[in-house]
Amino acid sequence: MDYKSVIAQNLSKISGLTEDQIFKLIEIPPQKDLGDFAFPCFILAKSLHKAPAMIAEDLASEASLTSDGVFTVKNAGPYLNFYVDRSKYASDVVSGINKYGDAYGSSDLGNGQNVIIEFSSPNIAKPFHVGHAFTTVLGNSLSRIYAKLGYNVIRMNHLGDYGTQFGKLITAYRLWGDKDALDKDPITELLRIYVKFHEEAKKDESLEDKARENFRKLEEGCPEEKELWQKFRDMSLVVFNKLYDRMGVSFDNYNGESFYSDRIPAVVDMLRSKNLLVESEGAQVVMLDEYNLPPCIILKSDGTTIYASRDLAAVLYRDETYHFDKNIYVVGTPQALHFKQVFSVLKKAGYECADDCVHVGFGLVKFKDMVFSTREGNIVLLEDLLDAAVNKTREVIVENAKARGQDMSEEEISDIAEKVGIGAVIYTYVKAGREKDIVFSWDEMLNFNGNSAPYLMYTYARIRSIARKAAEAGITASTDKEVLGRLTGDDAYAVISALAGFGDVVKKAAQIYEPFVISRSLFETASAFNSFYNNTRILGDDISKEDSASRLALCEAVGNVLKSGLGLLGIETVERM
Repeated sequence: MDYKSVIAQNLSKISGLTEDQIFKLIEIPPQKDLGDFAFPCFILAKSLHKAPAMIAEDLASEASLTSDGVFTVKNAGPYLNFYVDRSKYASDVVSGINKYGDAYGSSDLGNGQNVIIEFSSPNIAKPFHVGHAFTTVLGNSLSRIYAKLGYNVIRMNHLGDYGTQFGKLITAYRLWGDKDALDKDPITELLRIYVKFHEEAKKDESLEDKARENFRKLEEGCPEEKELWQKFRDMSLVVFNKLYDRMGVSFDNYNGESFYSDRIPAVVDMLRSKNLLVESEGAQVVMLDEYNLPPCIILKSDGTTIYASRDLAAVLYRDETYHFDKNIYVVGTPQALHFKQVFSVLKKAGYECADDCVHVGFGLVKFKDMVFSTREGNIVLLEDLLDAAVNKTREVIVENAKARGQDMSEEEISDIAEKVGIGAVIYTYVKAGREKDIVFSWDEMLNFNGNSAPYLMYTYARIRSIARKAAEAGITASTDKEVLGRLTGDDAYAVISALAGFGDVVKKAAQIYEPFVISRSLFETASAFNSFYNNTRILGDDISKEDSASRLALCEAVGNVLKSGLGLLGIETVERM
């Protein structure tokens, strides 16, 4: 049963508001003694010409009459508080979750709608560092969340594979490139010659002219320059895809900036035909004074393209190809102005799709008491961070296994360490609001008792261990609603309350582009479950069969929600730790 919908239906009959209006206003009270759901009556004050507290008092008795025994309704100040029948609530929530398993939280909300999510988008020929991981983790999670809600998700990796830097790379490779080094470790070799180019260009200004000439040839499609560019791109993708595979990230499309280069003339012609292009200091720009934004450069003074011109071409291509309902850019907050300009140019040009484009920004990455022997100076490579997390996790798992006398093979230890270590890194990016800066700390990342992936994964593993012990004893989780109705104790009810809102949590995460909503819900659920576990025996000869069966069902429901939620964050579960 959808309890919020029942409340909305009942109140709509006696308040004059629509079900949708009421549903959006229903709250979860901060304290349990204030009920399970609450409706603020402020919105009715104007139409009813009464104080909200008086309205709540008048509605309380009428709401009780229409609740069919599902709720007890009380007024408290300007609020109507709804107290759910615990027995019915427990049986509905637990049976509903276990019916769908780890698919719980799915819906057909987005059926028939196309959502493009652009994320990761590293620069070709440059190292994949921890900053790139923010967009990668966030975009991967949002992709999974939207897919869970039934949207057709198109995952786009808009590679940084174009621009004047490739003229520099081509020039540098011809002068100082080492083919064997490139074949062995392409990113390191390409970075070496790129850095060398800038060092040498300080002494020889003609190198910049050669680089511009090589980029011009690349734009014109000259075979030699294009062949080198393609080689650099293909080699870089091999390296990137190893990281993506390791993190469980996939894409439907790798169209980078280069893909749209031959579509830019049509964009320029379109803007010119609408009298939107003006010359400014030799460059071609679109003025955006009416949006309180600076001019958007479309073509530089030398006639070459810029990020904005390529992004405009990309939006128009995506609209034409996918007819998207939403086009989401998961790109750092510093690029907010750039996207405002691009979307405003489209709006000024009369394209309705501009209103369906969204920039999802995020903060910076910092480190606390973490030392890396990075291979690239002050750049912390993601691969190094993942390796360090996995190695440290492995040490903890081996130590814990010895302490508990667990017999674990090397293969199992390695598999668990890999999943938990990578999960710990991923969770660090989504454990707080995306616009907050990320501060990495080993103590926090690998804390098995705090707000971390290891804590959530250990809780799941604990539940699987309970299920194995129950199976050995011949006890199974109940599906009988009467038996499930026995879960009325405070500890069990706290778990059930935490579980009940998971479907709404997934929808909210999509609505505000915020995986943190899910990570917070999972932590609250795991915390409530562990309190229940510590205070309640689940198996034992002195426990009735019905109590064990109902408590096992609750464990199963928690496991299903944890697996579903962690999966939405991009984290795999493990059966034991």
